[in-house]
Amino acid sequence: MPELILDGRPLRVANGTTVAAALALGGDGSSRTSVSGQRRAPVCGMGVCQECRVTIDGQRRLACQTLCRDGMRVESQP
Repeated sequence: MPELILDGRPLRVANGTTVAAALALGGDGSSRTSVSGQRRAPVCGMGVCQECRVTIDGQRRLACQTLCRDGMRVESQP
């Protein structure tokens, strides 16, 4: 079971869990904050809408298409 760091807090998830699912399990389900200040969450679950963008290990990635791995650092805050 991988343990990642989600917005500064450790979170252990089952093998095969996507980062989008980890956001729902370990937080408010939001992936980012829009320019108007609203929290946004994944919509399509297949990478088309781009609403699930988060920073993973310093790079912007799609949470719905990224599997969690041990030691991964995920930041959904600006």
